[in-house]
This record gives sequence, structure tokens and C-alpha cells, in this order.
Amino acid sequence: MIDVMITGAGSVGLSTALRLQKERPDWFVVVVDKEARVAAHQTGHNSGVIHSGVYYEPGKTRAVICREGYRLLLEFCEEESVPYKLTGKFVVAVKESELPGLEKIQQRGIANGLEGLQWMSGDEMRERSPYTGGVAALWVPQAGIVDYAAVARAYRAKIERQGGEVRLNTEVLGYEWSGDHFAVQTSRGILRARHLINCAGLQSDRLAAMSGKKPEVQILPFRGEYYQLSPAAASRVQHLIYPVPDPAFPFLGVHLTPTIDGRVEAGPNAVLAFAREGYDNRTVNWRELRETIRFPGFQTLARNYWRKGAGELQRSFSKRAFHRSLLPLMPDLRLEELEPGGAGVRAMAVRPSGEMVDDFLFSGTDGLINVTNAPSPAATAGLGIGGRVAAIVLRKEKD
Repeated sequence: MIDVMITGAGSVGLSTALRLQKERPDWFVVVVDKEARVAAHQTGHNSGVIHSGVYYEPGKTRAVICREGYRLLLEFCEEESVPYKLTGKFVVAVKESELPGLEKIQQRGIANGLEGLQWMSGDEMRERSPYTGGVAALWVPQAGIVDYAAVARAYRAKIERQGGEVRLNTEVLGYEWSGDHFAVQTSRGILRARHLINCAGLQSDRLAAMSGKKPEVQILPFRGEYYQLSPAAASRVQHLIYPVPDPAFPFLGVHLTPTIDGRVEAGPNAVLAFAREGYDNRTVNWRELRETIRFPGFQTLARNYWRKGAGELQRSFSKRAFHRSLLPLMPDLRLEELEPGGAGVRAMAVRPSGEMVDDFLFSGTDGLINVTNAPSPAATAGLGIGGRVAAIVLRKEKD
């Protein structure tokens, strides 16, 4: 009998396994995933940023867990020799009207316990980052970069060293609660577990629905597309360069991100993906697309954000439009210095009303726990999220 079975071998699922092993080293913990490798989707396709927690509303779960997860992630990388770098980040106001938003970010960062935040004029910023545009910036020294796929592989190795298992190519097809354990039907047969934790990311609402109870949210997939800078242009970017985010839009905006392997990525935009795992605009899953279009929450979003969505779509199909969106941050960037990059798909949890859930969301009954929403900074905060989930499991164990 498995003590705890976790679906999803991304940052959140693997982190949760590690936190459970720490609390209950006598338990048999198994992580399953339908893919052939860990970190196959959101974890392996994100920008690789170590988030400091500067953006998030103080007191919200996302803010608290990000700060905890940040500390635990750096400790883990040190212990397991996973390369990372604290590059620091400039959050840049490119026009005077963005200064109040930048001040709000600074206030949130201070309230969240960040030290060393520094307000700079445009000229002061350019003494450190000479090719960056803008009228003012907030310097965030805690921000950094890491390869989260490498982190996930290190998580897996530690789980297995400690007696747990990570079973790949194992898709969950359904499950039933029998009163004291789950019988989980997988593509490799039935597994029995006393506790079941759903950390399935882009598929999390579907796995939650297998319990027979309709989830309170539906996952909408948004693709984020990147270019990468040519080597000459990349040499002009030494730090993370972010805009002041649009408060009416749930993404951080197109930014410049050095990577741990020496490249610099530019992006992402945010466009509706035509499949939950659709990493380009040619990949279409008609069943999933129909589910999305028929969902009342999507219809409300489409009405409210059609103008913003049109701009994002233009950047998806036009390199020139993408280039124009980067010029406020890097005015001397030339069109030919943008080279093809990759893409990721983000799971956006949306209520039928059209409300986008902007915090971590946990639900479940009996021995089931659903991590139904794990938005950015989930990769950074994974070990913090895992600690929360482990605490829920241990409380259930006592009841």
C-alpha cells in the first residue's frame, strides 16, 4: 500500500513529495506522471526566474509561500549542487504614468520582507545597466535564475534516495475512494494509496473532476512565446529586466531574462493555446478548444480583454510587433537581433464568473487534496507549497 500518491512530476508535485518525506520518513511516497520525463510541461518550459516575492499582495498565500519557497529553493540548490545565479532584477517604469505602479511594487516588497530594494532614476539605473530604457527603476537584488528542469531532476534523485519512487509513463485514468484508501486506475494498472494529491498542473481540474465533484474553476491554457537575443545583443543584458505590470492583466509583461546557460530570452506574450499542451499555434485539440470556448468564464474574459488579447495575438504572428514591445526596455535592440525561441503554456484557473484566481488554491475531501491553482511563482515556491500540502495531509491523518 502506498501511503501518499502524487500525480504530476513538476516542481509542485516533486516538492510535495520531498516535504512529506521530511515530515514522515517512514511513509512510502510515490509520484506518477503520464510523461516520459519529469518537468515535461510548465516546470520545464518557464523562464527560469527565481522570484523574490516583490509583486505579491502582503499577507496573501502567494506572498508568504513565495518567500518561504525562495529560501528553501536556494538551500536545496546549494545542498544538491544545482547551479543558480542571483542576477538581480530591474523593474522599469518606461513612462511617468507608471511611477505610481512602481512605488506600489516597492511598498509590497518592503512589506514582504525584502531587503536592499533600491529606487533609481533612469540615469542611475543606466550606470549599472547602460542599454536599458526607462525613466525610473526598482532594483531587486534577490531575484535570480535557475534551470527548473535541472531542479526537478535533483528533486527526483533525492526522493528516490530517500526510498520514494517517481513512476513515469503512468497516466491516471480514474480513482475511487473506498473509505480508507484510493484505488487509482492508471495506464499501468491499479495502484492503492491512503492519500492522493493532485498536482497535475494543466490537467489539475480534470483530475479533480474524477472524484465526482465538479471543480470550482476550469483551467484555461495560455501560451507564452519567446524570442532569444543574438549573442551580441545578449551581451548587453546582465540582469533581469521587467516592465511595471499592467494591473488589469494577470501576467508580468514582456521582459528580458538571462538564462543559466548564457542565453537571454525575450518574452513571453500571452495568447490562448488551442490545446492544453499546445506549444505552437499549429497544435489544436478540438475537444479541449470546444471546452474552452463553451466555458462561461472564458466568454467573459474574451469580452473584457478582447483589445488586450488582440495585441498579444499580433505579437504571436508578427516579429515586428514583438520587437516593438521590447524597445521601451531595450531601445537599441535591432529586429535582426531577435532569434526564434521556445514557448510554454500556463495553466490559468478561472471561475465561471470570469474571475481569474490570482492565488494558490487547494481543495479536496477525504484523502484527496487538489492543488487546483499554482500560478507563478510556483516553481520558486514549490517547497513552500509542498509544506502547505504536507501539513494538510498530516492533519487529515490525525482526524
